[in-house]
Amino acid sequence: MRTTGWLVLSVAIVAGLMVAVSRAAEEPPAAPPPPPSEAKAPATVQPPASTVPVTPKDAAPPPSVTIIGASEAHGVLGRDVRSAAGEDMGRIVDVIVDRTGHVRAAAIDFGGFLGVGSRKIVVDWNALRFGKIANKKDSITLELTKAQVAAAPEYKEDTPIVVLGASGSLQPLQAIQ
Repeated sequence: MRTTGWLVLSVAIVAGLMVAVSRAAEEPPAAPPPPPSEAKAPATVQPPASTVPVTPKDAAPPPSVTIIGASEAHGVLGRDVRSAAGEDMGRIVDVIVDRTGHVRAAAIDFGGFLGVGSRKIVVDWNALRFGKIANKKDSITLELTKAQVAAAPEYKEDTPIVVLGASGSLQPLQAIQ
């Protein structure tokens, strides 16, 4: 046991010496003494660069962290959408937000067979019901019939968006200047 103690002590001493030598190697060499004519001038000593704390002026604050339980929230992209009567309405393929970042609507890939002949329809976010989505196989319910969605115009990017809503709950999107 005594031998182990001496071994630990010697390793600690060697490690301490190595740290001291590496720190000494990082410090710049001392300046030679000034000539006698400059001896009267006050010496300006700058601290080594390694001891000056560097903090950027625009340092970002640490991010906030929120933990959401696995049963509390689920992703919606790619989810099946069904009507209240159980009719297949398609899948959610996009989420539409306004300039303030508020979710306004969802784009649904509606109709067709295996992606052929389908078209994107935009429905009001408030017309969707998310109550029964515990896993990936569960669908989202849309408060519209298949006939109502079939009559809606197709969504195309970079064109005005026509949003199909249940009971007129969506307000017109105002242009933000």
